Amino acid sequence: MSDFFQNGIITTLHNLATRSVDDMEAELRQFSKTRPMTLVLPSLFSELQHPALENIVDCLSQTTYLRQIVIGLDRANEEEYRYALKYFSRLPQDHVVIWNEGPRMQALQAKLKSVGLAPTELGKGCNVWYCFGYVQAAGLAGAVALHDCDITTYDRALLARLIYPVANPRFNYEFCKGFYARVADNKLNGRVSRLLVSPLIRTMKKVMGNHPYLDYLDSFRYPLAGEFSMQVDVLKDLRIPSDWSLEVGVLSEVYRNYSTNRLCQVEVANNYDHKHQDLSADDITGGLSRMSLDISTALFRKLATYGNVFDAGTIRTVKAAYLRIALDLIESYANDADINGLSLDRDAEERAVELFAGNILRGGESFLSSGDETPFIPSWGRVTSVYTEVFEDFLEAVRLDMAEHA
Repeated sequence: MSDFFQNGIITTLHNLATRSVDDMEAELRQFSKTRPMTLVLPSLFSELQHPALENIVDCLSQTTYLRQIVIGLDRANEEEYRYALKYFSRLPQDHVVIWNEGPRMQALQAKLKSVGLAPTELGKGCNVWYCFGYVQAAGLAGAVALHDCDITTYDRALLARLIYPVANPRFNYEFCKGFYARVADNKLNGRVSRLLVSPLIRTMKKVMGNHPYLDYLDSFRYPLAGEFSMQVDVLKDLRIPSDWSLEVGVLSEVYRNYSTNRLCQVEVANNYDHKHQDLSADDITGGLSRMSLDISTALFRKLATYGNVFDAGTIRTVKAAYLRIALDLIESYANDADINGLSLDRDAEERAVELFAGNILRGGESFLSSGDETPFIPSWGRVTSVYTEVFEDFLEAVRLDMAEHA
C-alpha cells in the first residue's frame, strides 16, 4: 500500500484503501451511461499463444462497463486472423479485430501513403495509431483506455483503476497514466525506467538546467508504463511516435496540448509483470538496446524543440554525467532490494547502464546527423482534413474482413 504523498507537478492517485473491484465497477457502470468506454488492445499474433492474454480475455469477459474493445492484430496471416476472430469471439462486448496485414488494410495504408500520411515504420506505435483511428471512426467512445496484451499479473482491478480517472464525470482529467511496482520472481525489474529514463532526465537537468518539461517527466512514477487512458477528444490531435519511444512520446504530446492540472497518474496494481525484453547487447536493432536508443534520441529531439542547443561536446557530457548518476542509483536500488528481501544482480545492472550510456551517445549523434526525419505519425485530425472519407473506408475494411473470415 502506497501513501498519499504528491510529488512533482502531476496529480498522483494512490491505492490507499482496499476498495473492492466490484464496488468500483458498479460506479463505472453508472459513468458509462453518459461516458461510454472503449478499450484498445494492440497485439501481436504470437501473444495469442501465451497464457497472459488468455487470462486478460477471461477478465474482460467479466467486465460489464465497457462499450467496445478494439484489437489491433499485427503479424498475422489469413489463417491466423481467422484464429484471432474465434479467439476473441467470447468477449461479450462489441469488439473488432483489425487485421493490419490484410489486403483491405494494406489498400487503406497505400492510399494514406499516396497522400504522404501513412506510418513509415511498422510496430506498436503504428498499431496503436490505427486503433485510435478506428475508435474515432466508430464514434462509440467517450473515454478510451489502452494496455498491453502480455501482462502476466492482470486482473479486473487494473483496468477499472486505469479508466476511472477519465470516466468519472466529477473529475477534470483529460489523460491518465498508470503506474505500479515492477517486482516479480523475487527480483526488482523495470530496467529501462530505472536505469535509463530516470537517470537520463536527471542528467539533462544537470547539464541543460531546470526545465518545466523535465520536471513534468520526472513527476511520473513509471513513465514507460504501457497503460494509459484519456478522453476521446484527445485522440484527434495526438501524434504517435512510430518507434519504441511510444510511451514517452505520448507523454510529450499531452504535455504540449494540455495543462498539467488536466493530467494525472494512477496506481493500477500493487505488482506488475509482463513479457521481458532481452537486453540485446550485441544487436542494436532489437530488445532493450533498440528501446534505449529510440528513447534517448526522442529526448534529445524533444528538448531541441524547446530551444536547447546540442553539439558533439554537449552530447559527450550528457553521456558521461548519465553514467555517473546511473551508477550511483544502482546502490540505491540494491539497498531497496535488500531491505525487501529481493535479489539484484549488480553486475547485470552495471552492464545495462554501460550499454544505455553507449546508446545515449549514439542517439545524440543520430540526432545531430539527421535533421530531416519525421518522428511522429500525423495526427488523425490532419489525416481527415486531407483524406475526408478515411473513416468510412476504415470502418468498411474492418467490417468486410470480419464478415468474410468469421
